[in-house]
Amino acid sequence: MTTGNCQNRRTVFYLSDRTGITVETLGHSLLTQFDGIKWRKIGIPFLDSEEKARAAAEQINLTAQQDGCRPLVFSTLINPAVRAWIEQADCAIYDFFESFIDSMEKELGQQSSHAVGRSHGVNNNASYTKRIAAVNFAQTNDDGISAKSFAEADIILVGVSRSGKTPTCLYLALQYGIYAANYPLTEEDMDSSSLPSIIKPFKDKLFGLTITAEQLHKIRQERKPNSRYSSLSQCQQELQWQESLYRRERIPFIDTTATSIEEMATIILNRSGLKRQLYGE
Repeated sequence: MTTGNCQNRRTVFYLSDRTGITVETLGHSLLTQFDGIKWRKIGIPFLDSEEKARAAAEQINLTAQQDGCRPLVFSTLINPAVRAWIEQADCAIYDFFESFIDSMEKELGQQSSHAVGRSHGVNNNASYTKRIAAVNFAQTNDDGISAKSFAEADIILVGVSRSGKTPTCLYLALQYGIYAANYPLTEEDMDSSSLPSIIKPFKDKLFGLTITAEQLHKIRQERKPNSRYSSLSQCQQELQWQESLYRRERIPFIDTTATSIEEMATIILNRSGLKRQLYGE
């Protein structure tokens, strides 16, 4: 077993018999608690045979030799034969299922199914279909392309151009099955002191996004450099008008400047009272 001193750099493997989304999410959450370490991350999804497991174990052993210390291995592997190969490798294993399944079986008085791929599979066809439909809805109702479906929307994000509306709508759709549309507040809208007529009937569904003028200027410069659209003064003017509109119309809003899409989506759902459509719930 290697015991080299690797204080500043470590390798971590994410092993899964399916997509690896769950193990990467959980593993990443744990790694963020350790500062000053540069992580080299290697994902091995669809590890569903002994042949693949043997190859993965060899890769882990080679990495341990090259690094001079054991890699960390996060696992959600179900098949005992596949897991056995990994357990023989020179690594520190953190098996999420093994950590909890045994105690849950005792508490619930029932054996687990040990079925693979249930977390991100399509076993619940209704849930999967709803999320895909929500993604299609978000794309169809992006940037005010069509307001005909606004009545069907669970939420309508509003904000000036490049404030983060589109990616947030897509995230809400794909992760939670939320029917999210968005409408861009334009310079023409600034001529009025009230909401654009196209979204007035849906005021109770509106949620605003804002951003600092400096960040908006930076983003727009990448899209249309040295234009009036991207100038700092134009960004400041649009944002001042926008936030005044939000307050006057009592539209809830969030600053996206230093907030991840995941955080924004959670805040939006919590403040709007929408229920996450997770795992067929």
